[in-house]
Amino acid sequence: MNTRILMLLAGTALALSACGKHDNANTSADTGNATDLNMTADNGMAADTNMAGTSATAPSPLTAQGFVNAAAASDKFEIESSKLAASSASSDAVKKFAAQMITAHTASTAKLKSTISGMTPAITPDDTLTPDQQQKLDSLKGLNGAAFDSAYAAAQTQGHQMTLDALKDYAASGDNATLKTFANGMIPTVTAHLNMAKGLK
Repeated sequence: MNTRILMLLAGTALALSACGKHDNANTSADTGNATDLNMTADNGMAADTNMAGTSATAPSPLTAQGFVNAAAASDKFEIESSKLAASSASSDAVKKFAAQMITAHTASTAKLKSTISGMTPAITPDDTLTPDQQQKLDSLKGLNGAAFDSAYAAAQTQGHQMTLDALKDYAASGDNATLKTFANGMIPTVTAHLNMAKGLK
């Protein structure tokens, strides 16, 4: 098992519920969902899976349940942390990026739910934040101005890099064909978001 997979396994967190593998009978059900999205930073993107925190009982990020849980928690973290920018950020660039993240991850949540609807057995996403995500969110709540901008930019860069790695790994080795297509289709968008996060000042 390579280092990146070990990092991802370490990152699925207490928030993720029991593993739920399922067959690929619905492989064709939503395979177009990911590729139907325009891969630009302004459009809804699927599943930025910020893998953080630790748990001995969390499902592997290479299982459908683990991937979906991490994606749902990531969307929630991105939305909640980005909402803080409206009142706490001083940089116009940070505020603009945060607004794009709220739009993108709200759409992503809807797209994820659409993709998994009708799967057998059913997958129910758990969007409870991981301990690391909760700590970062709480930390951001205590910051304002340039200090917020810097911490937010760092969190977004780290989170999107982890997301990109997670998507590539699931696309290559995940256990569900529909979700593998979904993950693969999101790689260009996540790359765009990562580059935007790196450019935040």
